[in-house]
Parts: sequence; structure tokens; C-alpha cells
Amino acid sequence: MDGPNAVAVSAEGFGLKGPRGWAFRGVDIDAEPGALVAVEGPSGSGRTCLLLALTGRMRPTEGTASAGPFRLPKQLSAVRRISALAHVPGVTDLDPALTVEEHLRERALLQRRFDGSLRALLRPRAERAAASRLRIDTALAAAGLDRESLPKGTRTAVRDLQRIEALRLSVALALIGRPRLLGIDDTDLKLSDAERAEVWDLLRSVAASGTTVVAVCSEAPKDAVVVSTAPAEKTANTENGENTANAEHPARAGKAAQDETDKNKKETADALAEAGRA
Repeated sequence: MDGPNAVAVSAEGFGLKGPRGWAFRGVDIDAEPGALVAVEGPSGSGRTCLLLALTGRMRPTEGTASAGPFRLPKQLSAVRRISALAHVPGVTDLDPALTVEEHLRERALLQRRFDGSLRALLRPRAERAAASRLRIDTALAAAGLDRESLPKGTRTAVRDLQRIEALRLSVALALIGRPRLLGIDDTDLKLSDAERAEVWDLLRSVAASGTTVVAVCSEAPKDAVVVSTAPAEKTANTENGENTANAEHPARAGKAAQDETDKNKKETADALAEAGRA
């Protein structure tokens, strides 16, 4: 469903190479405004790099891409202005010691400081505070994060949030900026099947409301525009072997989940080190 702010996302022969080789290569995308785009593949296959490149945070090596009227790699800063990131390890990490309210207030203040017009900044304090509250309330509603459901409301520390609540908070923080393009990493890591379905419902809702969504995952829903970052044969063989081993050894499954987190963090860190943040 198109929204007034949604942007089309496209790419042709898109690739990014660092000193250690290609992070991803030969990516083609054709997604309409308001689409849900799923970047599917195993960890280490360049998923996070592609997400950062499509949102203007990393400079591609070859090919072209666009977000709405803006072209990559020529208009990186313009794409950054209309996009936001959520739940990207090493980039948008939440501070476990801060409360939900502190995170929201800080993001709203930063948004007002760097994204507001001079006229808006000179408005009376009460008006500025009311505008910030409205942004926060709208973002929380869009992210499906209910204050009342948290142990201590918005005074709940991030360390006390459930995994899916932390993901929703990260999405809410990104939506405070009212982006036209939202990039989200690790959408299904360490979540149950029911929680994964919940997250995809959330992202569909965000897309339907007028923000195009690009989401990294290990398994994409059928209704998404799917972009794969791994060769089909390698992915199938690896997943079959891992699934069998994890089914036979539950303890190994837990370790595999932790390894997945570590790999994703390393992938992001390596990507930023090798290609550089734009």
C-alpha cells in the first residue's frame, strides 16, 4: 500500500567490496513505494552491508541503486536524510542502563535539534514539548510498544525488556524521525515462530502506513519482495546440516543462536571497517 511518504527502492548490479573481498555483489531490486523488502540469507553473507548501502550508510563499489528520487552512490547524504535504521548491532545498540523514556526523550531532542527548522526551534517551550510528545506517541503506536504492558512503564530499563520489546523500541526510535525508508536488521534472530510472525505483522503495518521497509532476515515471508545474498545451493546445504545437528543437540542449538549474534555483530563491524561509513 502506497503512503504519502513511501519511496520506491531499486538496485541493479549492486555490489560492495572491501579488502577481504566482496560483501555482496550482483544485487537487483525492484520494489514499489510502501513495499516490504526482505534481505534473506545466512549471517556473513553481506545482509547487513546491503542494508547499510541501501540506506546510504555505506558506499557501494559497483552498480547503482535508488531510494525514491535519490541515486546511489551519488546522493548518499540525501538517502540518509530520508531513511532510518533500527536494531542494527554495532550501529543502533540500545543502552541497557537507560530507561525506555530516556531513550525516547533523547531521540526526540536530537530529532528536534538536527531536523527542525529555525522557526520550530524558536517556538515556545510548551509547544516544542507538546510536539515531541506527539512524535513519541505516534512512533510508539506505530511500533506497537504499549507503555502499560512494560513492568515499570516507560521507566523500565532496557535490560529488563523482552527481546521483542527491545526490537519494538528500536523501531519506535527510528520512526520518531518520520523516515520514508526504514532499514531493520536481525528481524528474526532468537525469536520464537510466534514472535517472528508478530514482527512481520509489525513491519507490514509500518510499510502500509507509508514507510518502505527493508528488513534483514534468515527466512523471508512469502508476501515480501525477497532479495537473497547467498547462493541457493550453499544456503540449502548449510541450513539442512545445521538444522539436523541442532535438532539432535538442543544445547548446540543455543550455542548456534549465540554464534549467530556474534557473527552478525562481526559482519557489521567488518563492513564498517572495510568499506567505511558514508
